[in-house]
Amino acid sequence: MSNPEAAFPEDPAKSSPPVTEVPPTDGAAGLGVSGIVRRWRRDDLVRRGSLALRGLALIFCLLSFLIMATNRHGGWENFDKYEEFRYLLAIAILAIMYTGFQALRHFFQIAAGIHMFQHPTSSLVDFSGDQVMAYLLMSAASAAVPKTNFFREGVDNLFTDSLAASISMAFLAFFCLAFSALISGYKLSTQSYI
Repeated sequence: MSNPEAAFPEDPAKSSPPVTEVPPTDGAAGLGVSGIVRRWRRDDLVRRGSLALRGLALIFCLLSFLIMATNRHGGWENFDKYEEFRYLLAIAILAIMYTGFQALRHFFQIAAGIHMFQHPTSSLVDFSGDQVMAYLLMSAASAAVPKTNFFREGVDNLFTDSLAASISMAFLAFFCLAFSALISGYKLSTQSYI
């Protein structure tokens, strides 16, 4: 009689070594589902961060405007007698309009998915607008600092304290818009549809 085991070949599952899956390396990490999910999370964080920075810039610009506009104490203690402070007030008004529009636009984009501009145009408007407004805020605040320091050397009262507070709010708005410009530059350079 012949050997029954010889008539049937050996089971391939028993003879071959077990196959183990190799995790993807760093270069291939973005190719799978986890890479896509990470990208979505990063894009969502960038969108929300941009909205938060513009919202903070709006608040700081509004505070700078309100503090400066109410800084009238009679005589030489009226902000509107000095062109540096009028310039700061005018730039604060422009920054309020810009950051308010941008914050609303980004809010509707996140909440309802409404896009006012095509993506490349939107990124370019964000990047250039953030840079221009940040520069104007820095310019206005820097122009008002020497006159405020001059006044504070002679007298330190509510007028000079209000000037310093308004300038400080303008500087904080500048920093928010500068960081927002960095995010806008990132979005523009990667051309991701955020």
